[in-house]
Amino acid sequence: MTRSYPNTRLRRTRAHGWSRAMHRETVLTPADLIWPLFVTDGQGVEDPVASLPGVSRWSVELIAARAKEAVALGIPCIALFPNTPANLRSDKGDEALNPDNLMCRAIRAVRDACGNDVGILTDVALDPYTSHGQDGLVDEAGYVVNDDTVAVLVDQALNQAEAGADIIAPSDMMDGRIKAIRMALEMGGHHNVQIMSYAAKYASAFYGPFRDAVGSGGLLKGDKKTYQMDPANGDEALAEVELDLAEGADSVMVKPGLAYLDIIWRVKQAFNVPVFAYQVSGEYALIEAGAAAGAGDRDALLMEKLLSFKRAGCSGVLTYHAPVAARLLNG
Repeated sequence: MTRSYPNTRLRRTRAHGWSRAMHRETVLTPADLIWPLFVTDGQGVEDPVASLPGVSRWSVELIAARAKEAVALGIPCIALFPNTPANLRSDKGDEALNPDNLMCRAIRAVRDACGNDVGILTDVALDPYTSHGQDGLVDEAGYVVNDDTVAVLVDQALNQAEAGADIIAPSDMMDGRIKAIRMALEMGGHHNVQIMSYAAKYASAFYGPFRDAVGSGGLLKGDKKTYQMDPANGDEALAEVELDLAEGADSVMVKPGLAYLDIIWRVKQAFNVPVFAYQVSGEYALIEAGAAAGAGDRDALLMEKLLSFKRAGCSGVLTYHAPVAARLLNG
């Protein structure tokens, strides 16, 4: 069909707000948001993260209060990340297996406060627990070993599932960890615990503020390029996603988000499964810094970016702006 002016005026449907709403192709709601929260030790603690304006680390009982806030705003799920005290970090990340660690205490507190009204997504990786800041166990040469790390990640995942986690989200990027975790969850009777795999996690420059928030940034020795993906690669992301789905992932994640919209689109087109994006700490910080510098309106900037994730094919977005976005969407 050939369309031409003036029979076709594309501005006709843009002339009024009601018409723009009626023709809108992409819809964003609070149900599309997952709110990442940082857990810290202590009682009554709100500890602002300097590199993430507006974001704090919260003690366990205040994490539960944030979860109640999420429920009130219509945010269906929170994601928990611990800031493990320095004296509990070790080369092997043993604190990850402690059933009374910060993560497990926060899971139980949220469940007690909210019941099943909010989903609890938990990070599986060793970097918040290791003294060297890597996501896994390292050998004498400093190389992150794969299979021995996977064995620890399985125990970490079971620890979180037994505490009450709804979604296990392995962010480590070890080969084979999804199959191993899925088998362990099945054998442990955790049949309904979901796995959201960080399937395409890139060795990105946008993670710095997150590492500050969980206390691993100053500890990191070397880099993570032997297990996180090369930002130049797209076909490899599809291979990673295909493997993780075959091994038992219920949904997959692309991380970071905005610089990888093409990867989100390709994953959705290739597999037609739930795809999530993580609008990571550096992306959040850039919005805040840009707005503070007068480069644009903060609310407009963040909403446009969140819409771009949905337009690219995301089922949902992990974003530190979740409560702000939810309030804007709730009007």
